[in-house]
Amino acid sequence: MILSHEHRFIYIKTYKTGSTSVEAALSAVCGADDVITEASEQLRGVRQKPAQNYRIEHPEKPSRALWKRILGRPERHYHPSVGFYEHMPGWRIRTYVGDDVWRRYYKFTFERNPWDRQVSWYHYKTKSKPEATRPTFAQFNTDRRRAFVENWSLYTDADRPFVDFVGRYETLEADFATVLDAIGLAGKVELPRTNVSRSRKGDYRDAYTPELRDLVADWYAPEIRHFGYHF
Repeated sequence: MILSHEHRFIYIKTYKTGSTSVEAALSAVCGADDVITEASEQLRGVRQKPAQNYRIEHPEKPSRALWKRILGRPERHYHPSVGFYEHMPGWRIRTYVGDDVWRRYYKFTFERNPWDRQVSWYHYKTKSKPEATRPTFAQFNTDRRRAFVENWSLYTDADRPFVDFVGRYETLEADFATVLDAIGLAGKVELPRTNVSRSRKGDYRDAYTPELRDLVADWYAPEIRHFGYHF
């Protein structure tokens, strides 16, 4: 997630949508007062600027659990108690920055065909497991808590997008160019290619049975309906 006061934009970072590349590109143009959230070690390696200004105090900011405070356990950088964090929902960003900034700044995010995204999510979540113990795609999706990708709620309010632009992963470069034009940075930022899965091969449709296809259609019905995605 990036909040740029210098260029007046808010980037809401979704899952498995080319977000690492987008964040790496935008972090390069951030000013000293802009917010760049902390992220994984891999992302730190491709960003030109480190995380900054993401720890804040705000009356609406959640607190750490009491037992963690008593034991002195450190806050994880992706936990809401730090302030601004990586995959942060827009409603919470709006709470922290206020309605005036939220209204005036250009707000954008990216989305991806849920059937394709689900296969990418599976490879991402299981990449560290030895092949002998790695669950199949079907097994992975039996646990909704683990397998569900919570993108829709990050950029919607009352089940409708409340950002200025939702780009598509399928047309990432063209849509990112649209963003750059809107925020006055056309021709000044390049989109790197990062965080590409090395284990994934072939067409995403090959991973599906009819039952799994219908499961994903049910899980992600709002974005499928809104964006017109199809299997």
